[in-house]
Amino acid sequence: MAITLRDGVRLHWRIEGAADRPVLVLLNSIGTDLSLWDRTVPLLLPTFRLLRIDTRGAGGSDAPPGDYSLAMLADDVAAILDDAGVARAAVAGVSLGGMVAMQLALDHPARVAALTLICTSATMDPAAWSARIDTVRRDGTAAIADMGVGRFLSPGFATLHPEIADTLRDGIAYQSDDGYAGAGAAIRDMALADRIDAIAVPTLVVTATLDVSTPYAGHGEHLLTIPGARHASLDGAHLPPIEAPGALASALRGFLCTDAAATSAADTLFDAGLVNRRRVLGDAWVDASLAKRTAFTADFQAMITRIAWGEIWGRPGLDDRTRRLLVLAVTCALGRWEEFALHVRAGLSRGGFTTDDLKEVLMQTAIYAGVPAANTGFAEAQKIIAIIEQEA
Repeated sequence: MAITLRDGVRLHWRIEGAADRPVLVLLNSIGTDLSLWDRTVPLLLPTFRLLRIDTRGAGGSDAPPGDYSLAMLADDVAAILDDAGVARAAVAGVSLGGMVAMQLALDHPARVAALTLICTSATMDPAAWSARIDTVRRDGTAAIADMGVGRFLSPGFATLHPEIADTLRDGIAYQSDDGYAGAGAAIRDMALADRIDAIAVPTLVVTATLDVSTPYAGHGEHLLTIPGARHASLDGAHLPPIEAPGALASALRGFLCTDAAATSAADTLFDAGLVNRRRVLGDAWVDASLAKRTAFTADFQAMITRIAWGEIWGRPGLDDRTRRLLVLAVTCALGRWEEFALHVRAGLSRGGFTTDDLKEVLMQTAIYAGVPAANTGFAEAQKIIAIIEQEA
């Protein structure tokens, strides 16, 4: 557990990835900790060395009482960079994290190579933040947890992923009251709007189409006054690292990588493959699979998404039903039961084929690949059919 001690305050951080890759600092929104980036990290590790930081008041960092300031939080980041042995890095921040990133670029310009400002702003309504801080100091963070999640996630995503919405809600509710209120004061008292034109590093401004906290109009558009700033718009609400990890990672790589053309081409193939993968297997399974990627498996997962799902499943010569049945026959014949089970469940659950279709595939397999293979295939398929019937 990496800890930096600054002015008696313990600041928690984590660095991961290959030491020879460029460092990308990831900063969090208010009400979250460094786990905000968990769904995006596997997509970035093949390209970057990642330094994630728990802002003062959140996660594993101390939460001293009193008001914090953006200058204080930027100095925290600079101190952590010193302890991590990082002289200069690209910095990406969400909401409060983006505000801290701008402050860091202004106060410590030699430490910042590039900025990605995600769903953030250079000015917020001080009265609204004063009211929220008063509520937290009087009633605790639990009093604003539902409101916070309602602004963090789009309604559709929250409905499809209650486990994520509930985790975020608990994260706010159990955060230190002092920590949330202190960070809220940094947002309330920020003085960035008249200074951002002095930011002199490459900057990408990322907005989200359903973000009600810092939309493009009134917030993102003003950040584009930073000299040379570029803009990217993503689908979703206020937390793209959770709701749009693939699109955000693609935007970060395209902006920060020197081989942007090759990266863009690979991203295009990956995105096309992901569409096919979701169509065939469903969002829930694909999201779970993407969340489990690690630095060790990320390149392999990207390759099969581009080639198997993009190139093969995207070919026009066969329809999805035929391809599904071919996969069942081949995986049964080869005894690849994990893959067989995946496609049985996906096909039956999503109307890709019927149980009669499945039975005929296994009967055919018995003749051409052997009765023992088909026998196991029937047994494995029956287990999945029973589960689907029970769930129904």
